[in-house]
Amino acid sequence: MLSKEPVAPSSSPLSGNLKNFFNPPRALTVEEIEELITRFGNFERIAKKAGFSGVQIHAAHGYLINQFLSPNHNQRSDEWGGSLENRMRFLVRVYQEIRKQVGEQFPIGIKLNSADFQRGGFTEEESMKVAQKISELGGDLIEISGGSYENPKMLVSEVRESTKKREAYFLEYAVKVRKLTTTPLVVTGGFRSLDGMTHALTDGGIDMVGVGKPFAIVPDLPNRVFQGSFTNITLKPIRTGNRSIDKSAAMLELGWG
Repeated sequence: MLSKEPVAPSSSPLSGNLKNFFNPPRALTVEEIEELITRFGNFERIAKKAGFSGVQIHAAHGYLINQFLSPNHNQRSDEWGGSLENRMRFLVRVYQEIRKQVGEQFPIGIKLNSADFQRGGFTEEESMKVAQKISELGGDLIEISGGSYENPKMLVSEVRESTKKREAYFLEYAVKVRKLTTTPLVVTGGFRSLDGMTHALTDGGIDMVGVGKPFAIVPDLPNRVFQGSFTNITLKPIRTGNRSIDKSAAMLELGWG
């Protein structure tokens, strides 16, 4: 159930097609921020106890940690807002709390936006600095994505011709990050063929590929790859013919998948 009073770094409402679906948030208090950090650690400790072999911190797509990183959503004037150092403090503290509770040998990955693609939002330059910080802290994996549900670049159907050729939406950014860190990198978004995945792994500077929509269509995709029976999959944009609904086509495709 959605809260009637959601919380966020600041009382900044969502924009675009989502603004009518969520009530404006109130700003978190410092005490609540500290409590959330502890709860992140508690949850991952429980996940480890339950048998999970690793966890991932979702710091992308407009969720809470991404909102702290974004100057568009984080307009705080205390130690949790303002400079990039302050805006990344929540992510850093969450990582440190999880590491404290799960130990040094338990894998912790981070899903990070290459950029928010919003005016006044989290930029590519800032993202690279955050990636470096995560690497310095000892993060075990960085998964690169981009956008948010206000501007869902991670769900795009219409892309540039150059992107179509390499398939991956965020591979150019990954090449830049590769020069800054030795932490294993994953790129998610756009992969549709075995050739595209293979090229990204051999020439793109990444260590793993992430796939979403293809799994919805081909649940045993990894097995087919290893068996040599998978080559590519074609996914056409979903349209209803209703202009008001198709304006939110990205969300429509997410729900369909």
